[in-house]
Amino acid sequence: MPTLPPEQPCPAEDEPHRARRMAESFGSDAERYERARPRYPDALVRRIVAAAPGPDILDVGCGTGIAARQLRAMGCHVVGVEPDARMADVARRFGVEVDVARVEDWEPAGRTFDAVTAGQAWHWIDPVAGAAKAAQALRPGGLLTAFWNAFQLPPEVAEAFGTTYRRVVPGSPFDPRAMAKSTLDAYAAMLTKSADGILEAGGFGEPEQWRFDWEWSYTRDAWLDQLPTYGILTGLAPDKLAEVVREAGAAVDALGGSFTMRYATVAVAATRTGAA
Repeated sequence: MPTLPPEQPCPAEDEPHRARRMAESFGSDAERYERARPRYPDALVRRIVAAAPGPDILDVGCGTGIAARQLRAMGCHVVGVEPDARMADVARRFGVEVDVARVEDWEPAGRTFDAVTAGQAWHWIDPVAGAAKAAQALRPGGLLTAFWNAFQLPPEVAEAFGTTYRRVVPGSPFDPRAMAKSTLDAYAAMLTKSADGILEAGGFGEPEQWRFDWEWSYTRDAWLDQLPTYGILTGLAPDKLAEVVREAGAAVDALGGSFTMRYATVAVAATRTGAA
């Protein structure tokens, strides 16, 4: 899809946080999301832990607790904020403490944190209001970090996915065939918008950007398990979704039943300044 990652909604593409229907659609199959979505590179998690002044972390849009559990494994105490109770229920089952709320409406209730993180979630949050709430929740010197997994599909897989998607969703502005090129351009736009929101909210130093490159090998079954968790597919009728998945599976079969995905995890980070 041209310059847009699969989670980017089509209405108000420069303001995805207003597309609440898509933003809160991932809980429709929270178990699959938990099982199939990629994790984040350890190098990113280590950098967050090293940059934060302490171990107390607020994970915004924590979903099923994927990033929260990676942070806990490195010795952090994590509280999640998640607007979808279905996603929060899964995170709690893994022992993550979660407040069910949109972070813009969430109240810290006197709690403060050493870091605020957001994995694959900050674009669903008002960039200024979210940064202002992060500033409220952070101790001086605390770290705000929002990060995303950008990726690049093999051309054969992107072609099959995109061609079928365009057929079953005629008129859609999305073209998944563009996933044969890296989605980094789309995430670069998100990083810029997030950094602008941080600066507008105030209370932070100059934002910086991080990048971590890695690869992941997918079997046919693993890819087809992940595919329905993308935002452009979560609302499809079952018969249309099945058609997209079937054609995507055939493309992976033609590659020998597996493929390697190139990922780049990108982040924007800023440090809380001033007094609490």
